[in-house]
Amino acid sequence: MLSLENLGILNPTVVHRNLTPAQLTEAALRRGEGTLSNTGALVVKTGKYTGRSANDKFIVDSKGVHDEIAWGKVNKPISQERFDALYSKMIAYLQNRELFVFDGFAGADTKYTKCFRIVNELASQNMFIHQLLRRPTAEDLKTFTPDYTIIAAPGFKCNPSVDGTNSEAAIMIDYEKHLVLIAGTQYAGEIKKSVFSVMNYVLPKEGVFPMHCSANMGKDGDTAVFFGLSGTGKTTLSADPNRQLIGDDEHGWADDSVFNFEGGCYAKCINLSPTGEPEIYNAIRFGALVENVVMDPDTREFDFDDDSLAVNSRVGYPVEYIPNAELSGMSTSVPKTVIFLTADAYGVLPPISKLDKNQAMYYFVSGFTSKLAGTEIGIKEPVPTFSTCFGEPFLPLDPSIYAAMLAEKVEKAGASVYLVNTGWNGTGKRTKLAYTRAMVTAALNGELNNATFVTDPYFGVAVPTSCTGVPEELLIPANTWEDKEKYAQTAKKLANSFVENFKKYTHMSEDVVNAGPKAE
Repeated sequence: MLSLENLGILNPTVVHRNLTPAQLTEAALRRGEGTLSNTGALVVKTGKYTGRSANDKFIVDSKGVHDEIAWGKVNKPISQERFDALYSKMIAYLQNRELFVFDGFAGADTKYTKCFRIVNELASQNMFIHQLLRRPTAEDLKTFTPDYTIIAAPGFKCNPSVDGTNSEAAIMIDYEKHLVLIAGTQYAGEIKKSVFSVMNYVLPKEGVFPMHCSANMGKDGDTAVFFGLSGTGKTTLSADPNRQLIGDDEHGWADDSVFNFEGGCYAKCINLSPTGEPEIYNAIRFGALVENVVMDPDTREFDFDDDSLAVNSRVGYPVEYIPNAELSGMSTSVPKTVIFLTADAYGVLPPISKLDKNQAMYYFVSGFTSKLAGTEIGIKEPVPTFSTCFGEPFLPLDPSIYAAMLAEKVEKAGASVYLVNTGWNGTGKRTKLAYTRAMVTAALNGELNNATFVTDPYFGVAVPTSCTGVPEELLIPANTWEDKEKYAQTAKKLANSFVENFKKYTHMSEDVVNAGPKAE
């Protein structure tokens, strides 16, 4: 049995190490953690927490990292004493329990691979991370030494008045001790994103640009990366039948490669259909973990349209469940095309535009999309949403560091950068997926390199006047509006939102600041 004495866990009843998905499924069913669907997937309910708990995430404010972390509302400090006290309570809680350990890797490029040991209270969570990280061989396990350890105990509830937390849940990272604690929440995404937060801290020190993006490559090995917040089409557009999927969420850009951090995918299930997203739909089978999807108790069939358990219903599965996946998890060429995806509900951003170096840094740091009326209580009109570098909750360092790395990598690779609006235009209709795919294809195959461009009057970006497969009148936002005065007012309003948001980035150069929209 694997010893966890070095962690202070002295008396577990048993420690299971790197069980197979079949064994973990059996264990989860035996322990009453979930049930099976008619497709063989393991189905669980995560209770109170059905998504990430951003207000419960902390970083230990130790001397070694104090001057590196971008402290603020996202990276909230907690003292070493508070962390150590909670750690002692958690390992005491785990004594005399059945525990599940997964030893695995993050980072497909072996030059930058990090070893993670995940200690789980739940077999179902252990199966999730087994499928989401990169899996070792039996030979790898003989010499495995963890670089970082994550302890996940959803059954342990914090006491805010004693533990210094904001609720019964806590996600705490101690970068100096290479240790992560996850307490009080069963949402498996917290484990995945804790790995990502670690990679975002360590890889820039090694010259690797960590990215919250999907990536794919063509038959000739040409690589593209897709940044975008939820609902912008990151997963959909990177799943191209003519290109191989490297990964759907987290990657590193090194001097000679683009590589997936993970060995699996974590996809949303709400409104999932076999025609809309067949790859994800067909991946929900034995070996997959499904969270908070309503299922008929008799037929065990899913109702993906029912959001009574959670709007953020999810499924985790290994990347090999996707038919055109690149199983090595990497491309040995650097990206030639970088795409920022946004869903502009105002209808004023061009459906596709080309960015220069400073504009690329500006729109990357801004990380814009918009919330729609009706998606949340109280939202009666579109609301601009900005997430720094398209991944604000997971970035421990100052945004200027990631922006500078993007600029350096793009310049060195000679890559083209495009802003693609998968949202709405002046007609009040969302851009058809077929048109967006045509524009992305034109960006990837080089067609747009030879296009004629005009400058958008409000956002300053270069907009092509033609693109194969796309009606020309849709390319220029003003042409889709009958009321030109209303268009101007709306464009100015969104431009001002960008300018106001960017004021908080105090370490950005004047050239980058001036590359954004102009305030009115």
